[in-house]
Amino acid sequence: MSMLLDKIDAELIRILQNNARLPVKEIAQKIFLSSPASSARIARLEKAGYIRGYTIRENERLLGYPIKAFINVEADRKGRDEIYTAVKDNPNVVECNFVSGDFCMILTVFFEDTGRLDDLIGDIQKLGGNTKTQIVFATPIERRGVQAHIL
Repeated sequence: MSMLLDKIDAELIRILQNNARLPVKEIAQKIFLSSPASSARIARLEKAGYIRGYTIRENERLLGYPIKAFINVEADRKGRDEIYTAVKDNPNVVECNFVSGDFCMILTVFFEDTGRLDDLIGDIQKLGGNTKTQIVFATPIERRGVQAHIL
């Protein structure tokens, strides 16, 4: 069962989404609480699962991966599971979603060139998956956190 979020909890989540490295002292000033009270709220949100971790947003292009693509995969249930097993440890696959509709899986991938992207697509097709791939030209809105609902 979810705990109830108040306006302060929602603001804490928003602040951490914008900058998870912000010192607790600065966070406390923004939400008008003491540092210990702010730390306790953050710990409570973590324990309840509202905050699952802290991460960075890297620049894939600067790291040598200029090709971002979405691979839509169509396969039966057995094929989906086999494809998932084959790609789950591939470092180029940064996200995998099982979805409804014409496809059963959507992979988000980053590659250094289209040849390596084509290799992965070929591997998926060898496992019986039908694919449709979109290469991303630009990402005008990058992944961002969702706004917390106050219960």
